Amino acid sequence: MNRIKKILVANRGEIAVRIIRTCKDLGIKTVAVFSETDRKSLHVRMADEAVSLAGLKSSETYLVIEKIIAAARLTGADAIHPGYGFLSENALFAEAATEAGITFIGPSADSIRKMGDKTTARKLLKGTKVPLAPGTEDSISDLSEAKRLASEIGYPVLIKASAGGGGKGMRIVHDPADFEKSMVSSQNEARNAFGDSRVYIEKYLENPRHIEFQILADQHGNTVHLFERECSIQRRHQKVIEEAPSSVLTPEMRQKMGEAAIEVAKISSYYGAGTVEFLVDKYLNFYFLEMNTRLQVEHPVTELITGLDLVREQIRIAEGELLGYEQKDLAIRGHAVECRVYAEDPSNNFLPDTGFVHLHRVPTGPGVRVDSGIVDGMEVSVHFDPMISKLVTWDSDRKGAISRMCRALEEYTLSGVQTTLPFCQFVMKHPVFQSGNFDTHFIQNYFKPEHIEIDDPELIKNLAVAGLNAIHWFIRENKTENSGSVVHDRQETVNLWKIRRK
Repeated sequence: MNRIKKILVANRGEIAVRIIRTCKDLGIKTVAVFSETDRKSLHVRMADEAVSLAGLKSSETYLVIEKIIAAARLTGADAIHPGYGFLSENALFAEAATEAGITFIGPSADSIRKMGDKTTARKLLKGTKVPLAPGTEDSISDLSEAKRLASEIGYPVLIKASAGGGGKGMRIVHDPADFEKSMVSSQNEARNAFGDSRVYIEKYLENPRHIEFQILADQHGNTVHLFERECSIQRRHQKVIEEAPSSVLTPEMRQKMGEAAIEVAKISSYYGAGTVEFLVDKYLNFYFLEMNTRLQVEHPVTELITGLDLVREQIRIAEGELLGYEQKDLAIRGHAVECRVYAEDPSNNFLPDTGFVHLHRVPTGPGVRVDSGIVDGMEVSVHFDPMISKLVTWDSDRKGAISRMCRALEEYTLSGVQTTLPFCQFVMKHPVFQSGNFDTHFIQNYFKPEHIEIDDPELIKNLAVAGLNAIHWFIRENKTENSGSVVHDRQETVNLWKIRRK
């Protein structure tokens, strides 16, 4: 058994904080890496050691394999956890770590090549029992050939990045006249996000649901699934709200999809944590979408319904341990809902909002979890993904988990940037979401900016400052021996002065 003593976390933000916390629970030392933008970030403060990657953008820092391997060698880290995004699905990164004698906490480079690349995965699964949506087998760069294949597949089609996920490099094309512009845009976004501009084309299923299965596999051939997550509430093809389990799956369908997910893992000789994603049409037919060879953003909902710490399981598997349980030992316990809190303006087409977070106070209480990498005074930079936190609630059933989420969203206080908090409140209270009968078009079908109230962060900040000045004046004018016993922090002041506007 190869016990890991020190892990370099090759990531930033909430996922880096999440990994560091589990490492602390296990008594494992941690190393943070950071861009200059992130020098004062929470993950840097929490780690035992931190190494600057000497740059601002992801292309200069978190995507540079040589810098991260050098940081691991410098600090004596014997393992690297890639988190999600950045290099997490890069086979060359996994190989570089292994060649340097460093344990890569994830699947083998061979499995990443097979499944992390979407076109390779489709070719590998062709002819198996895993259902595939119509599409190209290989990535394609020739525009005229791509147009011809799109016409053969039949519009609408989906142009997708071969080398990554998370909605990056993805475009729906309904009209052949829009194909060229969409393909170029998809290639450019894929290049910027993953350092790889390759794309492929797939038939776009109208009104689908996006349902994924979490799998775990050890290095001894044992594989299980940890049930499904419903991820159909999306904007720009990226998830914003997830839940587990799905309200649409019957036990029989759950078994079939779970078995298909396990088959995908076994065909690719997969080990570690991974996610097999499916699209489900209105007739409840399901089709393989892709496999993410890493930890997912939405993994907390699975943790809450299974009681497993997925980062801990990743580390155990990387150390060579057996899973220690079989499929029959696993069961769904209750229901969990996750809202991603982004620094985005839902009243302006969810455009990212940058600036400094003046105040960040998260909800607490039974069944509430917040994964965040943000502290007061931190900057939401234009250089990185605008996600601030993940708010997750659990209860014994779906209705209770949604009700608890409504309460938690009301308690959540954040000023300085616009956020998706009001949008999340809108979704939780919407009768279609509460019914469980929705698809990936929920936002375009039901959401309008005028449906929500938006905080004015600049006004709140100014009122908070005015309130603090008034308090300080009052204390100066009324000095007594006990004046120090009255304490008003910024949280209380902002709550006193908080207003909202339509």
